[in-house]
Amino acid sequence: METKVSSASQEVIISETAPTRLIGERINPTGKKRLQDALKSEDYDYIKELAISQVEAGADILDVNVVTPGVDEVALLPKVIELIMKTVEVPLCIDINNTAALKGALEVYEGKALINSVSMEEVSSNEVLPLVKEYGAAVIGLTIDDEGIPKEAGKRVEIAHRLVEKAEEYGIPREDIIMDCLCLTVGSDSNAGMETLEAIRRVKEELGVNQTLGASNISFGLPNRLLLNQTFLAIAIAAGLTCPTVNIAHVCSTVRAADLVLGRDRFAMRYIQDYRKQTGS
Repeated sequence: METKVSSASQEVIISETAPTRLIGERINPTGKKRLQDALKSEDYDYIKELAISQVEAGADILDVNVVTPGVDEVALLPKVIELIMKTVEVPLCIDINNTAALKGALEVYEGKALINSVSMEEVSSNEVLPLVKEYGAAVIGLTIDDEGIPKEAGKRVEIAHRLVEKAEEYGIPREDIIMDCLCLTVGSDSNAGMETLEAIRRVKEELGVNQTLGASNISFGLPNRLLLNQTFLAIAIAAGLTCPTVNIAHVCSTVRAADLVLGRDRFAMRYIQDYRKQTGS
């Protein structure tokens, strides 16, 4: 199944048979004081730097979130979307829960955007899905409902089925739905990783949709987070993850290695290119 997103000049195809596509997570102010300050002061140079550095590191898509205390999301998000579109050519993932801000961003976006996100929480699905249909976007679906994130894989898969069914009721084709089975830290639940992996496998088998994941959540609260994130990410790609949301600079080499082992890198070209970039050879 192919999910296509695009900018004004570049199309990205997400598929199990294609190389893993990377969604850059750095333009998200959660826990990032410098970015929060930049958004409050409209320091666009810093935002440009974040966009350019992620693309240079290997990002195929950039996630864009401006949610910061004291910021007018409705006014600011379209400005930031336009700024990044002029700075880099990759497609953008519009990451916002404010539907007025989302609509404003979609109105200025050139191409086919990816929307982050919709869930089975009643307010979310009823407000976001009509915009996905109206603007012909693709959307990330979260396996969460009004009762929260289930611990069990089976319940997450059930929510995924319900999300796909509801989206299709709005006329949104299945290939435009990217599922996020969500992961919780293994620091508080040693089975959290296995439940997420099982959910990914079942969503792949039962629904066939492409999948994303904020893989770094697996290591929250633990030492040597990078090692754990890289290990989990490689396993998740083998299970069916096709477009993770990540810090590109930290995991790009891991993803290139996983793609090579899984037969998604003809003649190891992407792996070798990444090695040369990392070593300067």
